[in-house]
Amino acid sequence: MKAIILAAGAGSKCFPYDLTRQKAAMPVGDTTVVRWTCECLQRAGVDRIAVVVGHLQERVRHALLGIDVVFVVQSGLTGTAPAMLQAVAQIGAEDPLCVLYGDCLLSEEAIRSFVELARKERPFAAAMVAPLGERDPRNWLCARVTEDRLIGVSGHPRGAELRLCGVYYFSPATLPFVQANPGVVEQVNVGGMPKMEAELAQSVHMMAQSGPQVRAVEHRGLFVDIDKPWHVLEANAQFARYLCSRLEGDEVAAGASVSDGAEISGHIRLGPGCLVGNRVVIHGNLVAGAGTQITNGAIMGGDCVLGERVKVRDYCSVGAQSVLGNDCLVGHGAELSGVCFEGAYLYHYCELSGVFGARHDVGAATVCGTLRFDDGTTPHTVHGRTELPEVGGNDAYFGDYTRTGVNAIVMPGVKVGAYSCVGPGVIQYHDVDHRTLVLAKQETVSKPWGPEKYGW
Repeated sequence: MKAIILAAGAGSKCFPYDLTRQKAAMPVGDTTVVRWTCECLQRAGVDRIAVVVGHLQERVRHALLGIDVVFVVQSGLTGTAPAMLQAVAQIGAEDPLCVLYGDCLLSEEAIRSFVELARKERPFAAAMVAPLGERDPRNWLCARVTEDRLIGVSGHPRGAELRLCGVYYFSPATLPFVQANPGVVEQVNVGGMPKMEAELAQSVHMMAQSGPQVRAVEHRGLFVDIDKPWHVLEANAQFARYLCSRLEGDEVAAGASVSDGAEISGHIRLGPGCLVGNRVVIHGNLVAGAGTQITNGAIMGGDCVLGERVKVRDYCSVGAQSVLGNDCLVGHGAELSGVCFEGAYLYHYCELSGVFGARHDVGAATVCGTLRFDDGTTPHTVHGRTELPEVGGNDAYFGDYTRTGVNAIVMPGVKVGAYSCVGPGVIQYHDVDHRTLVLAKQETVSKPWGPEKYGW
């Protein structure tokens, strides 16, 4: 069995992470999406993996350091069908293939069961699908299924119950359908406006319409398609819960220690050299990497994942299902709920909720508002279209290498681009572009003042 992972897309809908991040290499828990997918495939017995790269390919190559894969550089971002064909040209078309979208996060059990089904049944083709639930089908590529057979694909329809998961199996006989992709998803509602892009889902629809059966494999459980910034938050929260749910007992590596004065109500997995100190409270399960220290009264919610060399200390509070990347620091009464990429620094009584990029530096008393007076969800604009996120609509999203000044207030749903700063005392109501400094313009009044005002 061979596999192709498609990791070349521009991710332009994922502002403020589009400038510095490749979606497939987005951090989740203690790894990245593409690395997790590769490792799951290898554990499932897939013996050769090709990874198609393009936009910010260095990010993907770095994420896969030490993993045996073949890199294929896509010539132009023309779509997922041409990307697959370029990979096939390099690794051969004589064997069946699993093709996975690199920005889709799935459980190991889902990937393994799909590979095993493909290996045992050897269908003409297969596609993984998942229930939409409360999600708006107009944001997704959706599937029509009868029993276990996929009978059609539709692009961003008004009504649907299932969406595609970006996981496919193709026998060698399916290759002509990929080669004949028309360069646009033709199955859209009347009045729909599909992008001119050779999307692999269109080829799958053509296979389903041709006569041979396309197997539909329904998946329930961990699945996040990282398309918008709030999906980064959702993916990390779900993955943290998933990793912690796999703990069957405490796993404390050599050199790690737990104080008798710590209060822990779940299972913990500590890497080498970890320290859980006195007066620490952990409300549930925890995974922590090598050299991480949780000390001096820190309070942790359940199902948190911490990377390596993280410092959580001094009566700070980290909410449930939060994720901290390598070398982060949360201390001195800080409150965090969400995700910090590597090296983020939270200090001095800040109150943050959302996703905070690499080396993010928080000014003292910075606050992220998360509740609106109308108790509603903040509308977000993506490529000119207004959306109401199902998850994380009122959280803040800071890109890489950003900072705030003292007493900055970021209102619900604000996104701050990479290399940007929200200055001291600013109340930020709107999104901030990449490479932007926002400062408050202060008006002051000066008058005489002194002891004579009190009768001296």
